[in-house]
Amino acid sequence: MATVSPAAGIRAGIAGRSVAEAPGCLWHPSPSFGARRGGVRPDMVVLHYTAMESAGSALARLCDPEFEVSAHYLIGRDGTCWQMVSEADRAWHAGTGSWGGRADVNSHSIGVELDNDGCSPFSEPLLSCLETLLAGILSRHAIPASRVIGHSDMAPGRKIDPGRRFDWQRLARRGLACWPEASAGDEGAGAPEEPALSEPDFLHACRQIGYPTDGATLDVLDAFRARFRQQATGPVSPADIALARHLATRFPVDPSPGDA
Repeated sequence: MATVSPAAGIRAGIAGRSVAEAPGCLWHPSPSFGARRGGVRPDMVVLHYTAMESAGSALARLCDPEFEVSAHYLIGRDGTCWQMVSEADRAWHAGTGSWGGRADVNSHSIGVELDNDGCSPFSEPLLSCLETLLAGILSRHAIPASRVIGHSDMAPGRKIDPGRRFDWQRLARRGLACWPEASAGDEGAGAPEEPALSEPDFLHACRQIGYPTDGATLDVLDAFRARFRQQATGPVSPADIALARHLATRFPVDPSPGDA
């Protein structure tokens, strides 16, 4: 992995960039970054919540070399946006996980931290700023809206952010995320003479969407519902299966099994 020392990272950031790439954002360089492995370009965006008491606390943590974590952007509850890592570089935000067969999510993504404690609603200024930021990122890198994902999507069972309070449907209405059609929950049940769909069918569809399915089924189900059925509980249901199959048809991910 090509990395730079903390001090060198700060010097390179200051020397190479003095303003943020996204209009209206503040440049606040973090020492925790490296080169994208293989020289790849970002092809997805990962959304996180900070789970901290304030944006200031999160900013300090993301820029502290002791913790070796970072993100490209942090959006405060008041709508203030900080950029910490250049979009050309690899921020250290995703950790272990995968999406669509891509195991090195950090090299393939832009990470956005949202100032939220994990229990409260996301503020209007934050969401409005996020919409503007995402529109610019997707345009600059030709990233499809279907590749804006949550941390929990790529790491089921390990991560739960941005959580069930996050308004994915709002992003989708603005063309910034994917969302099922209104009738999707009623689709895919099959004709009476067809065999009933089951848990393996749900996992197969989730894998086609991009979810890693090598862990516990309940972890995948929780991540899927946190995104698409935020009020649902209990075991895998026909509605879950129908919705997953619908999304797999509309937004299939081309797996990249050789990607590291």
